[in-house]
Amino acid sequence: MEKHLKRIVTMQRMQKTGLELFYQKGYFNTSIDDILKSLSLSKGAFYYHFASKDEFFIGIIQQLLFRKVYSALIEPLESNENPLTLIERTLDNTLETAQHNKYDYGFALGNFLNEFNGRHPEIMRYLKDITKVWEVNLISALQRGKSNGYVSRHIDSESVALFIISSFLGMRTLMVEGNGKLLRYKYMQQLRTYLKTMEAVTH
Repeated sequence: MEKHLKRIVTMQRMQKTGLELFYQKGYFNTSIDDILKSLSLSKGAFYYHFASKDEFFIGIIQQLLFRKVYSALIEPLESNENPLTLIERTLDNTLETAQHNKYDYGFALGNFLNEFNGRHPEIMRYLKDITKVWEVNLISALQRGKSNGYVSRHIDSESVALFIISSFLGMRTLMVEGNGKLLRYKYMQQLRTYLKTMEAVTH
């Protein structure tokens, strides 16, 4: 049992370092040797835990990347509060975190979606699964908002979810080299105006 737990801890440490490297340099620009150097591991030790670089990265997507996106952008929506308020607060909080991160290389999920698009269909499927979960939860939150009288029943929840995801991904890309504080302010100002148009008349 102790050996099994030790292996899990080692794998988690490897994945955390791997995610940081892939985030900074990109998947295709990061070699196994780069990973080994960062972890102070031998090749044998790496291949004891993972059969390949692809398998290593898929584990990172499932164990770390999904959790990061879920805790930041999906879990906060799982409430019966006004979903328009929840969406605004969630995106603003996430952008604020990025704004104060001096090692910001962009939104990890967005970076990887761009990098793997047309280059690696299998890994692309895992990444798109995360956006699908995010999209489904946005739609569910908006639909709940309609039932609870917060959101106008005429709103197309699927289109709104698509717009929110795509605009957020774009804003995170712009924030890497731009004035994060100003961009966040302008984006949130427009987002609030957009969300206000969806309010139910009774609210």
